[in-house]
Amino acid sequence: MEFSFDERQKNLETAHQQFLASIELKQQFLNGDYLDSLVTMAEVIVKSLSKGGKLMLCGNGGSAADAQHLAAELLIRLRSDVNRDSIPAIALTLDVSTITACGNDYGFECLYERLVQGLGHSGDVLLGITTSGRSQNVIRALKTAREKGITTLGFLGSNGGEALGVCDYTIVVPSKATDRIQEVHITAGHILMELIENLMLEKDLIKRMI
Repeated sequence: MEFSFDERQKNLETAHQQFLASIELKQQFLNGDYLDSLVTMAEVIVKSLSKGGKLMLCGNGGSAADAQHLAAELLIRLRSDVNRDSIPAIALTLDVSTITACGNDYGFECLYERLVQGLGHSGDVLLGITTSGRSQNVIRALKTAREKGITTLGFLGSNGGEALGVCDYTIVVPSKATDRIQEVHITAGHILMELIENLMLEKDLIKRMI
């Protein structure tokens, strides 16, 4: 298969414009109050961890992958030059058997709610990730978390949707483009994990490994 010069130029321009769009959205993030929200979230999570709590995360599709990605950064390692104790975090995406059992027996919208009921405890923190703010399984999980005395955080997009009203702390990315929102979410997530790790080490809540 051959591609013409015009096709290649068009594709180069598309790639250039998409990178610019991603950069511009992150620039909006820097110019808003988002950094303050991010630091507050880190402090809330560390307070929970210091009292024996844990961080739970959930989302769908790419956001499910982000939830797993971020949980792994705390459980295993975030930075190659920082070896330290494991930090308790769990992605509620869990396993195929759990997901399909819930979908078959109760409905997919009940999945995360069910897991929060079984695994969550008062004093924990739940981070719900939804680019639309309308994911019903995430919203139901956040509602259940509040009922159990679990602090609720949201990485959201667009106008925050229904999820905005059931989160104690939020970051709402001002875009309707799912891919661009996810790019900001994972950047914010990595920074959040680093802030948590730094605070845990500074407060001697975890130890560095030799």
